[in-house]
Amino acid sequence: MAEIHRLGEPALQAPTELAGDTPTMRLFSLLELIATKDQLFTLQGLVEETGTPKPTLHRMLQQLESSGLLIRENNGRHYGTGVRLRRMAENLLINDMHHGARHAVLRNLVAELGESCNVTAVSGSEVVYLDRIETSEPLRITLQPGSRVPVHCSASGKMILSQLSPAQRRRLIAAAPLERYTNKTVTDPELIEEELQRVRRDGYAIDDEEFLPGMVCVAVLVPTANAVSNLCVAVQAPVMRLTPEKGLKLLPALQRAAAAIGLIEAEAGSGTADGSADDGSTTGGSKAGAAGIDAGRTDGVEEELWTS
Repeated sequence: MAEIHRLGEPALQAPTELAGDTPTMRLFSLLELIATKDQLFTLQGLVEETGTPKPTLHRMLQQLESSGLLIRENNGRHYGTGVRLRRMAENLLINDMHHGARHAVLRNLVAELGESCNVTAVSGSEVVYLDRIETSEPLRITLQPGSRVPVHCSASGKMILSQLSPAQRRRLIAAAPLERYTNKTVTDPELIEEELQRVRRDGYAIDDEEFLPGMVCVAVLVPTANAVSNLCVAVQAPVMRLTPEKGLKLLPALQRAAAAIGLIEAEAGSGTADGSADDGSTTGGSKAGAAGIDAGRTDGVEEELWTS
């Protein structure tokens, strides 16, 4: 497997070799490198980073583009991840082997709160439901894993975007479709930026009927050792049962569940999770705050929004 180095590291470092005994494995090594990018990239940039001859890299990029794994952006000189590659990444997260342990934590959270709860991640300009358990209440909105909601008017989307720098957020919001869904949907980029600053300060985000009329959602981040987390835990309910004020009282339970999921993700990333915690016994602890969550990385969040 190729050793991966990020853009912006010292220019004197040795090129990153695209390792592999066959052309297929070298293509896979190139995809591994591309997956670390948090911005669009060029053929020349990859040539300088890998030391691979330009004609060879050009052929490799053409193969990935023709298969839908990459797309060209701007003037055709820049590349980004394609829909096919993003869908594959989403399916891996939805169907990963430690899903059972994560699902057990979510089930316990629903039992504690009495409302529908979900685990989400950002992909493109949308939030994807990786896992969800519905409340037994007769009045509810039913959403399945794989469902998508807009990033700008969802609690999870705001929570994840709040971690980025103001400059990154401005670029992403400028590129995202800011459709109005209810009379509470915020579509003014400056007002969205103000909200994201509040979310970053407070450590939680609320969707106050911004996507669906009468529905309120509260989200917190799953902790990770990476600079940015791409996983959230959220609760959703009708406004008659969950107001923003009531949502604040649910934050301790949400944070405990997020810490437990963070620990599961960290153990899975280190190869120690066996996915057998389906009895709901998994609990959060002090180790969760230092969890290294492979599935929770958002190295490519900015690029994803640009290429959606």
